[in-house]
Amino acid sequence: MSMTTPTTAPADALAQEFVQFAVESGVLRFGEFKTKAGRLSPYFFNAGLFDDGAKLGRLAGFYARRLLASGIEFDLLFGPAYKGISLAAAVAIELARAGRNVPFAYNRKEAKDHGEGGTLVGAPVKGRVLIIDDVISAGTSVRESIAMITAAGATPVGVAIALDRQEKATENGQDAPWSAVQWVREHLNLQISAIATLADLLQYLQATQAPDLAAHLPRVAAYRDRYGV
Repeated sequence: MSMTTPTTAPADALAQEFVQFAVESGVLRFGEFKTKAGRLSPYFFNAGLFDDGAKLGRLAGFYARRLLASGIEFDLLFGPAYKGISLAAAVAIELARAGRNVPFAYNRKEAKDHGEGGTLVGAPVKGRVLIIDDVISAGTSVRESIAMITAAGATPVGVAIALDRQEKATENGQDAPWSAVQWVREHLNLQISAIATLADLLQYLQATQAPDLAAHLPRVAAYRDRYGV
């Protein structure tokens, strides 16, 4: 997409609602932010700032709505420590509210040598497992989750994330021709369910009536032109 050409795809109503919620919550911010890859990004998404009951509950509602519409078949939610723990629990609650009651589990970072022991907590990890995380930046967390899930005898089937940045991954300090999400989908054979994408964010900035937000469109579009996939 160029800096001046608006997207022509029809807007995804759920994604647009989510982007607005993220902006209003201060979770999605605009400015100049250095990414792990060393890039200067014109926006920053920090899901850790969904930090009270109302915001976390609403976030989980977006995950649940997207998952129920995704067609992904799963038997259990898995939340990788630490951020995924509260996400998986909250999404399980919202799915149950929507009539889809599924168990959830998570891992602890350090193995426990008393009580039930081990690194997995919650429901037995079995069947088709869906990983709940905020973003996929390098795929490392996903690979670690896959190892734990398969070691327990279960089958990882997908990953649910809040935002797909749709930008090139880095490999040995160089831009790769694929994104981390694409790599996970193609090389780890997992389905991806994202509430919103960078394309949805661009549509939001194009449609907004708020001049202070619209002012960020050229820089976000230029970033997509340079690093987008």
